[in-house]
Formats: sequence, C-alpha cells, structure tokens
Amino acid sequence: MPSNISFLCEGRKMQKNVFMRIVLFLLIAFTTLQNAYPQKGKEKEKPVDIMSFTNSAHHWYDVWAPDNVIEPLKDKPRYKQEEMIKIADNILLFQKNNGGWPKNYDMLAILNDEQKEKVIKSKNMLNTTFDNWTTHSHIEYLAKVYTRTKIKKYKDACLKGIDYVLSAQYPNGGWPQFFPDTSGYAKYITYNDGVMTGIMRILYDILERREHFLFVGNDYIKKIKKTFNLGMECILKCQIMDNGKLTVWGQQHDNVTLKPQWARTFEPPSICNGESSDLILFLMTICNPSKEIINSIQCAVQWIEDSKIKGIRIETKSVPPVKYQYSTVAHDRYIVEDSSALPIWARYYELGTHRPLFCNRDSKVVYSLAEVLHERRASYGWYTYEPQMVLDAYPEWQKKWASGKNIIN
Repeated sequence: MPSNISFLCEGRKMQKNVFMRIVLFLLIAFTTLQNAYPQKGKEKEKPVDIMSFTNSAHHWYDVWAPDNVIEPLKDKPRYKQEEMIKIADNILLFQKNNGGWPKNYDMLAILNDEQKEKVIKSKNMLNTTFDNWTTHSHIEYLAKVYTRTKIKKYKDACLKGIDYVLSAQYPNGGWPQFFPDTSGYAKYITYNDGVMTGIMRILYDILERREHFLFVGNDYIKKIKKTFNLGMECILKCQIMDNGKLTVWGQQHDNVTLKPQWARTFEPPSICNGESSDLILFLMTICNPSKEIINSIQCAVQWIEDSKIKGIRIETKSVPPVKYQYSTVAHDRYIVEDSSALPIWARYYELGTHRPLFCNRDSKVVYSLAEVLHERRASYGWYTYEPQMVLDAYPEWQKKWASGKNIIN
C-alpha cells in the first residue's frame, strides 16, 4: 500500500511538471506574439525628447563662435531622434573631464573621425557651462536613456554630471553661467537661457523620484536636498523689489549682492519678463509650497499682469542678407499697431520707471525697438509671449495653493 501511494504521488508530480511546462510554453508564446503584434491602440514608446538641445544647435549652425573646437559639416548630417544610443554616445563624447559640457554644439550631429578626435583632445578645456540649456539637459537625457537601456556608461556619465552641478553651486545657493571659469559676467548668478531653472528642475525631479532618476542613490539624495533648498533660498532672495513691490527676476544677478547686473553689452540690469516666466512656471510645480514661495508666485503673477502691453504686434519681414561679425541676417522686425493683437510683453523693463527697455551693442539704452540697430533688432528677442503661459497656468495653481487670494480677477 505505501508503495502504491508513493507511485501515485510520483505520477501526480510528473503530471504537474508537464502541466507547468505547457503553461510556461503558452505564456512565452503569448508574450512573443504580443511583442510581434502590439495590441490595437497601444502606442510605441516615444524617443527621448531632444528639444532642450535646439538652442545650442542653433548657435552652432547659425552663429559664429571663435572658441568652437569644431565647426559643422557642410551637408549637416544628423542622427534621427529615434537613434537614442548614438545621440547618448555623442553626449558622452562632448562631456568634459570635470563632468560638465560645453555649449553651442549639436548633440544630433554625425561627426567624422577628425571632428571626434578634436573633441576628445578638448576634454580638459575649462569651458563647461550651463548657458543655452547646457549640462542639465545632457544629464536629463542620459538619465532617460539609462533608464530604458540599463547601459552602465550612461548612468556613470549622468552621475558625473550631477557631481559637476553640485560642485558649481555658490554658498548662497546660486549657479554661475560658467564653471570653473567665472571670469567676467560668467560669474553672475544666471537666470538667462534656463540656467537656474534648468538646474533646479532636474534636482527637483531627482528629489521627487521621477522614473528616469530612480537610480540615483540615497547618498546623492541627501546632498541634492541641501543643494536644492539653498537654490530655492537664492531664488527668493533674487526676486527684485522695486518701488516697494516684489516683481520678478533679472537675467543675471550679482553673485555677492544678488542685485541685477550687466551681462553682454546689450543686456542691461533690468526686470526681465522673458526669463522669469519659465522660472515662475517651475515654482508653480512645487508641491506643498511654503508661504514664501506662494507669496513669490503671487507677486510675480501680479507683475506679469500689470506689465502686459496691448495694441501692438511684432512683424518680421525678409530683407537682403547683411553679413555681420557673428551672423548673417536676412530679415528685420517692426512694431505694428493692432487693436486686435494678443497681449505681449517686453523682454526688459527699466528698474525704477518700468518702461520697456532696449539696448545696442554699445551699451546705449534706448526706449523703442526702432532705435535698436538692425543686427540686434532682428536677431534678439526683445518681445515675448511667454508670460501668457504664466497667466494661463495661474488659475489652477491659485485654486490649489492660494485659495481665496486670486490677484488677477
């Protein structure tokens, strides 16, 4: 009897094993078919976004820069957005030994061997920067590619980039435009071209444990939290108090006094709506904002509302090409009166008077677009519609975080 029971048990085990193998086979077959024939309506995974590289690419192709290590090829061959590995390898190629990146190159450019060799030889150059959406955008791209591929070299390069960001922060919480070369206006705390906002945004994404930054360990999280909090303190202290009212920010602020400062000869210290808009939108993404952040946003939105300009639009017209020192310009811009035009904002407003402000390369301040010489008039963004995005985002934010204190209705 015991032997029969043993035989039956062994038989049942065999049947169970056969059954499990059949189930496993069917499961594998089903998964294979799913991958081969995706379900109707199921979207293919989108390639990693490349929009943050467009500013630097534009400068590489369209603006002459004497310090560029390489120049673009005539036929401008480029990788497709879907070729994420090749783009990521380009990003690794351009990464300097200190962990940062230079600006004004196209990360999608297909380089020849000679160009690659020149880039490799420049890895010790100290021209690393956050300007023109550089470095923080590279870090984010590598993080997303590593999350999808699990290729270790992208993780290592991403963490090296984060180390560079942490090392570049001032004790007061701000970041310079360039680091470690902080000569001239490169030393100023910079809001222009996404410097402070771009850095703070990736730090916040890490702290919020966004999917593409989940690989960042606790040892980094502690340092990043301290870095982020210092950055936020700096942002709040930089917000310009003018005529007794809190407004928005300048393009660049002194790294000691935190007051608005000159950058290039046509970029005077002023209240800058263009750069401030992206910063305000970032502040609106902060969960459970402090009273100080809420007040900062409320005052900034009030300024945006009060400084909008009605009844004009900017018209661009083609003109015969004119070659200047840094670029060739084949268009011009004019102000056209139009009572039906959407609200628009000046990029700069004069401190004290709050008049729209313009400037030539000789640092001469003027008060109309027509007084700006052709090269700067056509090639620089003196007016902007970006503040409208702040006004559009405000109602939802206000209901959530400042209920009962709607300041624009």
